[in-house]
Amino acid sequence: MSGAVVGPDGLLRCPWGLSAPEYLAYHDEEWGRPVHGEQVLYERLCLEAFQSGLSWITILRRRETFRKAFAGFDPAVVAGFGDADVERLLADPGIIRNRSKILATIANAHAVLALDGGLDALIWSYAPEPGDPPRTLADVPAVTPESTALAKELKRRGLRFVGPTTAYALMQACGLVDDHLADCCARGKSTATSRRSGASPSR
Repeated sequence: MSGAVVGPDGLLRCPWGLSAPEYLAYHDEEWGRPVHGEQVLYERLCLEAFQSGLSWITILRRRETFRKAFAGFDPAVVAGFGDADVERLLADPGIIRNRSKILATIANAHAVLALDGGLDALIWSYAPEPGDPPRTLADVPAVTPESTALAKELKRRGLRFVGPTTAYALMQACGLVDDHLADCCARGKSTATSRRSGASPSR
């Protein structure tokens, strides 16, 4: 599979970062950079759940609409959503109108609020030690022992739509791992903490 590809500015990037205009800034500025905070990590979990079975570009293009529909993904607010909110969300063409995923988002808000120590500490406790950088897309895993363990713990804590693949995509997007290819211009630029990044498009 492909290694890093030269972009229009002459810089090498992961191939997916050049596959659509919306991906370029996301690849360069967000994906793989550390994300901390209860609200933003709850948002990432929710967006990953909505992405299940779909292309990530579908979520990326609707991200701001998702944020408006779900009160900025404030778990304290979403946990208070009732039947009227569910019907409102099911009628909103700006999001993914899937009842199971909407109900899971609300249930996950309750689960996040009930966590001892918080979501941030829980997720980041599964960050692996840095390994060798991937040279090609074939070197990037879809699941790891850490993502499997994280998914198991999240499910134990009552969260839904958090399988091992989703958990690893979350780890990639939130900077627990740096899966930019070895020759990618964004490799190693994961020191700045992002507060508004999204999820992983790499699967």
